[in-house]
Amino acid sequence: MNQDRRNEFDVTNTVQVSSPAAVRDAVHELFSETFPGTSFDKLWLAFYDFERLFSGRYPGYNGCDTTYHDMQHTLDMTLALARLVSGYERSVEPSDRLGAARAQMSIITSLFHDSGYIRHESRDSDFANGAEFTLYHVSRSADFLRRYLPELGLAKDVAVASIIVHFTGYEVDLDNIELEDPRDIICGHLIGTADLIAQMADRCYLEKCRDHLYNEFVIGGIAVENSEPGEYTIRYESGEDLLKKTPTFYQQVMRERLNSKFNRVYRYIEVLYDGQNPYIDAIRVNMTHLVRIIESGDWSLLRRKPSCFLGLAHTVQEIEKAVRRQLKAIRGATTRQDGSLLMPV
Repeated sequence: MNQDRRNEFDVTNTVQVSSPAAVRDAVHELFSETFPGTSFDKLWLAFYDFERLFSGRYPGYNGCDTTYHDMQHTLDMTLALARLVSGYERSVEPSDRLGAARAQMSIITSLFHDSGYIRHESRDSDFANGAEFTLYHVSRSADFLRRYLPELGLAKDVAVASIIVHFTGYEVDLDNIELEDPRDIICGHLIGTADLIAQMADRCYLEKCRDHLYNEFVIGGIAVENSEPGEYTIRYESGEDLLKKTPTFYQQVMRERLNSKFNRVYRYIEVLYDGQNPYIDAIRVNMTHLVRIIESGDWSLLRRKPSCFLGLAHTVQEIEKAVRRQLKAIRGATTRQDGSLLMPV
């Protein structure tokens, strides 16, 4: 399946996840099957506002300019979440089901889980790229949801949505998240799982990590951490170095999150696919391919050229220039200090 799959399509090669309308229609179908007779109006509006926000047409915002966390990533994740929700509802006892209102809240939270990367025209005028918010973008997404949900007539969902969005990030210790209803925790597990499996099952995941995620990590202060003035810690020397460390991330972080923190909710996908899990299968294909590349040292095997779906023109070129400037400045600082302040981790 992976060989014939198109870059802009989901893991089943049936839904164009670069298209808000295509994903909205696929989610609508799942939602209607799972919750017959329930209105889709608020979800339709949420998809409409999501597209406006990321494309730069939402009042007060500049549009998406992060090349890894772009429109396709969020749509891919939201489709995965809708599938997880549908599989979950079909698998559990009636008393444990989420119900239409929680499912709706979860899907909307998914659509705006990376809204924290989008720069506000006035409040964020001192920032040149959304990747600068990397370390605290989830808290910004929670703030966006607090403002947005009441506009949609869903003020009642603010408290839970602004908490469960943190299951997609690393700003809050997941073990410390407490909610009154265990079904809300399940929503968090489903959202966190969807975020992980959608991006790691992406056909171009490896190329996107090398060419786009690394750049975001540089701008966001993750690839090279400025711990003290003039003192830097290198975590990832390059996009290839990031990929070399990805198998460890997969084994130690991703699998622990999926299996322990999120209680293996990825298995609910299997209800829709006759016991198979196309996401987990695609992730294994990606990881096997990556290990083969690392062992052979043949990086030319990463040949795919994925598109970015952004809201601002010339973003790719501008972010690459910014990364070059930032790395050059760091190298200049370390050269002046005899290189002793660069400490690879």
